[in-house]
Amino acid sequence: MTTGTESTATVRGQEVSTEHYIGGSRVASEATFEDRAPYSRELLADVARGGKAEAEAAAQAAEKAFPEWAALGAAGRSPYLHRLADLIDENVERIAEVECDDMAMLIRSLKARVIGRGARNYRSYADLAVAYEERDWSSNGTWNRVQRMPAGPAAVITPWNAPFMLSTWKTAPALAAGCTVVLKPPEWAPLSCSMLAELADEAGLPAGVFNVLQGIGEEAGAALVARPEMRRISFTGSPETGRLIATTAAGNLVPFTAELGGKNPLIVFADADLEAAAQKAAGQYDDAGQVCLAGTRLLVEESVLDEFTKLFKSKAAEHVLGDPRDDATTVSPLIHPDHLSRVEGFVDRARDAGDKIVIGGRPSDAGELFYEPTLVEPASNDSEIVQREVFGPVLTLQTFADEAEAIELANSTEYGLSGIVYTASAERAERVGRAVRAGTVWVNTFLVRDLTAPFGGIGISGIGREGGDYALDFYSDLKTLQILDGTTE
Repeated sequence: MTTGTESTATVRGQEVSTEHYIGGSRVASEATFEDRAPYSRELLADVARGGKAEAEAAAQAAEKAFPEWAALGAAGRSPYLHRLADLIDENVERIAEVECDDMAMLIRSLKARVIGRGARNYRSYADLAVAYEERDWSSNGTWNRVQRMPAGPAAVITPWNAPFMLSTWKTAPALAAGCTVVLKPPEWAPLSCSMLAELADEAGLPAGVFNVLQGIGEEAGAALVARPEMRRISFTGSPETGRLIATTAAGNLVPFTAELGGKNPLIVFADADLEAAAQKAAGQYDDAGQVCLAGTRLLVEESVLDEFTKLFKSKAAEHVLGDPRDDATTVSPLIHPDHLSRVEGFVDRARDAGDKIVIGGRPSDAGELFYEPTLVEPASNDSEIVQREVFGPVLTLQTFADEAEAIELANSTEYGLSGIVYTASAERAERVGRAVRAGTVWVNTFLVRDLTAPFGGIGISGIGREGGDYALDFYSDLKTLQILDGTTE
């Protein structure tokens, strides 16, 4: 690990540091790792590859900065976070240009909604923290108050799909609550998180309040969560990695929250607007299916299967695989060759097991990392393709006879992140919405988010909740203050 020099990469005319950001300074490492663009496969950057030494430095920087940041109070921290939000708004175009090359989300989505959501996150949590009202009451001859205290340095590990926005989603409540942060970006798409560090510096956040540790998950991430300075850990990724982090967190008795993906049902009842339902179902191929909330298990009432399938195939055929910068493109490439192999393996095993490939089922000739939008009719609900998260442009299609069977199928996996229901009946929407085991259920819509609502999963989809006061409570220690009635100065 060295300091005093800075390496940068130029992406679409934007200069981005490839080094860590620790204690208010850029820090290099002796080793690096390659970061390549999913669409062009060109080398974007050689990025600093952190390990135990860099994790220690980042954790200690966050610990050193914590007392002063915590002492500011929510009102004192709010101007910093609002300034950071303003800077994100001013730099949406720059960030979108880099993230489009780095992880291949459609440029129009990044510019129109995804990057700007980062600014909303910082503003919303800054305001929520300021508005927090401590709970007061009298009991047993005492006056009581519950106080929310900053917990300490927080380790935040984010995934490679929408890395900028998801990093702000986690760091915003941590910072607003008074924690300092060490952010570990995804190694498959790290560059926009480096830009976030640049904006945090420009916003004037004190040195050590916001740190970025680059590196491979098994190295930098593992070293970071093992650091005793870290008093909160937030992770988004796979259940397998989540279990490893949870074990480390338990060893240090550190609270841990995790969002670990889903195998989410999209339930279509016969009374639904089938045109809208088919359109939304075909839309689950967006971002090449690399969306944890996507409704990947289509559950359709038997009586409308033929009509729905015809509509779905028609709408799925409208997708265009291509350059994420092209306005005609609707499906972008997968993130990495390893991930393409994973997706391809799921479908190949499904085919070998006797599951029916209705559409797609193979890599596309649109480019090196493209996979065709695929629909599979499984031979059994126990099929691997039904039970495990693929995280690619692969959906399954099953039928149900009645509401009870729809609910049974919806709840038949170990996951429980989200669900989507299409029905014209408000009564059914209420019944099924309550019965589906998931952290979020949408009815006749999808991906509409209120930032104050709880977000998280059930089963192996995760632990804990993010969003609103739920996130602020996670990054805080709660204290009950009791004062005997009649106590005077």
